[in-house]
Amino acid sequence: MTTTSTLPPLSCFALTTNNHIAHLVLNKPDAMNTMHPTFWRELDAVLTHLHHDGSARALVISSTGKHFSAGMALETFVGAIQMDDNSPEGRAAIFDMLGDMQATFTKLETLRIPVIAAIQGGCIGGAVDMVTACCIRYATPQTFFCIQEINIGMVADVGTLQRLPKLIPLAVVKELAYTGRRLSADRALQYGLVNAIFDTEEAMLAAALQCATEIASKPPVAIWGTKQAIHYARDHSVDDSLKQMGWLQGAIWSNRHVMESVKAMKTKGAGDFPALQPLTRFVDVGQ
Repeated sequence: MTTTSTLPPLSCFALTTNNHIAHLVLNKPDAMNTMHPTFWRELDAVLTHLHHDGSARALVISSTGKHFSAGMALETFVGAIQMDDNSPEGRAAIFDMLGDMQATFTKLETLRIPVIAAIQGGCIGGAVDMVTACCIRYATPQTFFCIQEINIGMVADVGTLQRLPKLIPLAVVKELAYTGRRLSADRALQYGLVNAIFDTEEAMLAAALQCATEIASKPPVAIWGTKQAIHYARDHSVDDSLKQMGWLQGAIWSNRHVMESVKAMKTKGAGDFPALQPLTRFVDVGQ
């Protein structure tokens, strides 16, 4: 059974959930799925909803049209958002505004479930910021990545320069960031930025949904703990990460989950696991 999210109507995206798999589709192909204020508001709302709801066990993000996304809509900065560089107060506001935008993509990284990006065509500018915050990236032969910001006279500022060096060699990051050159799907696979390349968009999306299905068959709290441990280990020493692992395992260990997983593996059936608990924001309590 497929259900549509209870979120307010979305204009930049389509969101469905099927068998515990959320599928978010960028659906403005005529505008090359550029990122304007409505895009950011809707993405933030969707990720907040999925994080708090707890019923989805994996999120697949795909797109429509020739390109995954052409990144930030440049007209935004001459219209809805003004970057005031004429005073220290204006420049301070730039810092706070960027922090707000960065927080939206960070929600992909801190989401309680894994995120799989299926990327076709161009993944440009802000789209690179977006997909580097995902867990798994699939591509087609036509996929390419471009740190477009340097080509328009600015520094990439919403996560690319912070996350990409954790994913591919630093010298390659510098080459891309300094020159604005395109990184082909083949090179992205060689460096480990993408997990696999598929001949067609249809095959890529099918693989992404199959991966999500496999993830959804595991105990959600064990997947949650695994994501927590991987991200902690990425940013801390081995010794600190091993200590964190002990605390984490001690907090979420379940004999029932292990026995159910072993039973499912032996019988080649589906395990019965509880969902993550819905989260309630403290400020909403009592309403």
